[in-house]
Amino acid sequence: MKKILLNECLLRFPALSRNESLSRSAAASFAMQCDPTVEETAAVKTAVSEAVTNAIVHGYRNSKGNIEMILQLYEGNLLKITIRDRGCGIPDIKAAMEPEFSTAPPEEERSGLGFTVMESFMDKVRVRSSKGKGTAVTLEKTIIGK
Repeated sequence: MKKILLNECLLRFPALSRNESLSRSAAASFAMQCDPTVEETAAVKTAVSEAVTNAIVHGYRNSKGNIEMILQLYEGNLLKITIRDRGCGIPDIKAAMEPEFSTAPPEEERSGLGFTVMESFMDKVRVRSSKGKGTAVTLEKTIIGK
């Protein structure tokens, strides 16, 4: 059975590291309508931070672009957040989702744990990507609340 969409917001911002905090705050603010616990708020913020950082660091490596964040609330307090870039794309999604996998050059310190962290904090993580066209990461969490 399909859930009913109760609220939705679209945020578009340049893929700059300073906007990562904006994305975290926007996600936390949107989630507030569900009266989340502190732990739930922290989980959403952390997962969003990882997805946005991946878009900035990997999607737009050495190039400019925008990130779109679509925030949706469905009945039953289902929070769905999609982070979309129009960057280089992920050639092998399965490999990219493995712990410690990274496309960063060896001289950059990257843990390769972004998707693992997202999966640990959210109920569901879906990744769609096309080489040269970008990536969309959809995070889902049902907020139990206080």
